[in-house]
Amino acid sequence: MSTDTVDEIRTTVPVGAVYAPGSRLDWSEALVPGDVVLDERVAPNAPWSAVVRAGDVLTIVDVGGNQSADCLMFNAHDPSERYSVPDTLAWQGNAYVREGTVLRSGLGHPLMTVVGNEIDRQDTIGGACSKESNTLRYGHHTAYQHGCRENFLAEASRHGLTSRDLVSNLNWFMNVPVEADGALGIVDGLSAPGRRVAIRADMDVLVIVSNCPQMNNPCNEFNPTPLRMIVTRSEDTDR
Repeated sequence: MSTDTVDEIRTTVPVGAVYAPGSRLDWSEALVPGDVVLDERVAPNAPWSAVVRAGDVLTIVDVGGNQSADCLMFNAHDPSERYSVPDTLAWQGNAYVREGTVLRSGLGHPLMTVVGNEIDRQDTIGGACSKESNTLRYGHHTAYQHGCRENFLAEASRHGLTSRDLVSNLNWFMNVPVEADGALGIVDGLSAPGRRVAIRADMDVLVIVSNCPQMNNPCNEFNPTPLRMIVTRSEDTDR
């Protein structure tokens, strides 16, 4: 892909939105101790990515509370192996992601494991918003608003990936309950400022995150806020 094409994709993604005045922000710290090898802040609406090495732990901090961190994972050395919702849920026999959940690829291999979690459950069935889904759900007047799919496309292009590499994703800090009749809801979140989830890489993993720009439903209280991404490495990790 040419540099011009990459630049064109990247400039379509709005970043740095100003959250509501008086928003409570808690930047917190890593949930799992270790040497900090990466510590980055993700602006509202922005995408982010990094390779998390096997044995390292990524802590995602929900700085403003109920801010969905839509997430994709790939084998860093062979991105054709990527996160699989059905394999993850079938292996654990549960619709929700909690501490101890092994996040598996389409080959059934462990990509990452949830080793710390400060909210009751994490969603992996609600999918990602996009310009198209926004217009269907909320009206054509939202067509100018970019969604997580556009963030994914922009960030994936930095790693040589395209729309063919996008699959169903995780939604850290988003509350999508499964009702008694099997219907899904997108409702007020279960998180709060400073709440965290920690995931250990079971192989070298490329992690791509969209700091969800959605402002049309209660998933982030209509107020996109920052995320903090911290990667720690244990002294016992064999490098």
